[in-house]
Amino acid sequence: MSDALTRPAGAGGSAPPKANAVVAVLALAGIVVSLMQTLVIPIIPELPKYLNASASNTAWAVTATLLAASVATPVVGRLGDMFGKRRMLLVSIVLLVSGSVVCGLADSLVPMIIGRALQGLAAAVVPLGISIMRDALPSDRLAGSTALMSASLGVGGALGLPAAAFIADKWDWHILFWVSAALGAIAFALVLLVVPESKVRAGGRFDLVGSLGLSAGLISLLLAVSKGGDWGWTSGTTLGLGVAAVVILLTWGWWELRSPQPLVDLRTTAKPQVLFTNLASIALGFSMFAMSLVLPQLLQLPSQTGYGLGKSMLTVGLVLAPQGLVMMVMSAASARVTKARGPKVTLMIGALIVASGYALNIVLMSEVWHLILVSCIIGAGVGFTYGALPALIMGAVEPTQTGAANSLNTLMRSLGTSFASALAGVILAQMTTDFGGASLPSENGFKVVMAIGAGAALLAFALASLIPKQRTAAAAPADAEPQEPAEVGAKA
Repeated sequence: MSDALTRPAGAGGSAPPKANAVVAVLALAGIVVSLMQTLVIPIIPELPKYLNASASNTAWAVTATLLAASVATPVVGRLGDMFGKRRMLLVSIVLLVSGSVVCGLADSLVPMIIGRALQGLAAAVVPLGISIMRDALPSDRLAGSTALMSASLGVGGALGLPAAAFIADKWDWHILFWVSAALGAIAFALVLLVVPESKVRAGGRFDLVGSLGLSAGLISLLLAVSKGGDWGWTSGTTLGLGVAAVVILLTWGWWELRSPQPLVDLRTTAKPQVLFTNLASIALGFSMFAMSLVLPQLLQLPSQTGYGLGKSMLTVGLVLAPQGLVMMVMSAASARVTKARGPKVTLMIGALIVASGYALNIVLMSEVWHLILVSCIIGAGVGFTYGALPALIMGAVEPTQTGAANSLNTLMRSLGTSFASALAGVILAQMTTDFGGASLPSENGFKVVMAIGAGAALLAFALASLIPKQRTAAAAPADAEPQEPAEVGAKA
């Protein structure tokens, strides 16, 4: 194995031929995992019929994935730092394949929920991949590679929607999950053959109490946010879960600050560069998901409403697919800006692009090409921002903390999407219009959600402006003596 592939990124040097294969395989793994996020979208309306269950119960096929991902991401990231990032990457892909097989065999609700939860447990693949890149690639390849890996979240989702809609329309819905299992198996084999294991290890003991506390707090919070609309925002269940989340997370924070080997190093998280990057990530996750809620509904609502376009789910997927390609292209541009001006500037530029896309959507929403243009502009901004986030995080933490730190940042983005889903759901449920006896979201309701999406992007810009200018991990001095990974792990 090449020495350049086994030393930390700060060691510098030109990329060996195998580095390209490592980047390609890790990006593929990220895309495969992100596919699961959109896999069930085309069949959600039909799930009650497929599974012989009520719509409220089949909604757990989505909620289970969200909850499992929120729990797994920080825990698996920390385990990767301790026991090997490649090892935990492979475990995550195995969980994805297992969940896909369970769903592929499911004809009732419980197996489907179990399978979707197993798929959610694979959510740490992207932050693990980014952390592997820091350990395996030379510094001149790090910015572009991590930007591409981070963008794979959006790329897989955007490209997966039309493919899933086409498969669900033409064949049995179970094939969706068999395709997912096959892609996961391919990703597993390629990671096993191509990706090296990092020698950078944190060591120590796993914080079991901290992991249980964080899991309980996140599940309480996300259940209150994601199901509050169904249960009622003022219901005892929703309020009880909200209070429980606050109490549990505060207690968890107290524990982590006193633990000698915490699951999440809150002192590192409190560094301005990490803190404001994570806060900006919440705002960006919120902003990005607002588009995912608005554009499909505008495309599918009846044209007789005066603002709906009356298109099929397959058309929705085709309209949103170019966004994924734009993200991939912009991840390369993001890396160039990061090298020239630093990731803080890249993040601020991306946030402004996202905000401009939402502002344009408020006035351009009456034609299919309007929505293609808007989705591509927002996708360009997301490509910039998601490329900058891992560079900012890794520039502020030790190599032995990159798995946990990147995973926490991914979790922050996921929290933003959950808050966006809840708030947009409330707005669209309140701002309605009558159509043939049915209550549909009004045009003004969509415009309000888009305005909030623009505001969230501007908030991310403001938070990014507070990030102190600081040397990133990829910009270590050229004359610095590289430290062997084994030494890093030993010192930890």
